[in-house]
Amino acid sequence: MILRRLAIVTGLIIAIIVGGVIGYSTIESLPIIDALYMTVITISTVGFREVTDLSEAGRIFTIILIIGGIAIITTGVSLIFSSVVEGTFSRILRRQRMEKRLAKVKNHFIICGCGAVGHDVILEFLRVEKKFVLIDKEEDVLNKLIEEFPNIVYLVGDATDDDILKKAGIERAKGIIAALGNDSDNLYICLSARSLNKNLRIIARVIEIESKSKLLKAGADYVFSPEKIGGMQLAAAALRPTVTSFLDSILKGEYLNLRLDEVLVHLNASLVGKTLKQSNISQDIGIIIPAIKLSQTDKLIFNPGPDTRIHASDVLIVFGSNEQVKKLKSICR
Repeated sequence: MILRRLAIVTGLIIAIIVGGVIGYSTIESLPIIDALYMTVITISTVGFREVTDLSEAGRIFTIILIIGGIAIITTGVSLIFSSVVEGTFSRILRRQRMEKRLAKVKNHFIICGCGAVGHDVILEFLRVEKKFVLIDKEEDVLNKLIEEFPNIVYLVGDATDDDILKKAGIERAKGIIAALGNDSDNLYICLSARSLNKNLRIIARVIEIESKSKLLKAGADYVFSPEKIGGMQLAAAALRPTVTSFLDSILKGEYLNLRLDEVLVHLNASLVGKTLKQSNISQDIGIIIPAIKLSQTDKLIFNPGPDTRIHASDVLIVFGSNEQVKKLKSICR
């Protein structure tokens, strides 16, 4: 905004100078340098001596030039000053509103870094409507993202700083994703996050695969390598193209509005103690359960049979529409 206004003011000043030079050259038959001199001392109102006695037409032109110059310069200064004040005031208001939103957010994820990987993470969180707070120290990068998604909750700062993590509500957070482009920074985030919240789920990006064990020791629950995953997807796309296309569509929610999700069975849920057959989940909701992660053994049961019993804290891996998943989550609370 301020650059656009500055460009307009500069253009107007250049225009009035050019107009003054043309006017004095035409009316008083002055050389270009003398006409420029007369124009500058006139619009700046410094009162230096004129290069020649002006004719009546030259004096009228000078009066018009003075009024026009003062108007343009005054307006220009006002526009630039108001732009600075508006920009500062707008940033203050935006920061205050964001601080209020940060104070209220809970059971959210903290996403550290909005580079190429972080941007994809943000898009997925927005698609499934999950709460998150974004941290990045590059304000310009954040501003571009805010233009695209104006309602995101964000924080400008270094994610390796404990104070920044506290401002992002790490004590109330559900998890954190360290997606910075440096293993040492992601390692530091894991250490800080685990010390600030023992129950936090920590997902960390790794660049050098040798650093994976260090990130796990630092407290990460899951470590991912975009490069390795990318290589596996490339191979799968070449060897199993139909399966790969199907899974991509499912993960992106593009296949008949169906998606894979997970549902935690809470302690007092009506399903606890029942078998899949007794629960009537498939018949009542129409959702598919391809796997169950048992809380007792922490193992996955693929394609569970009708006699498989549901326990508290089990995680149901489900395949269905958004409405079906929401309905099952409501039953499992």
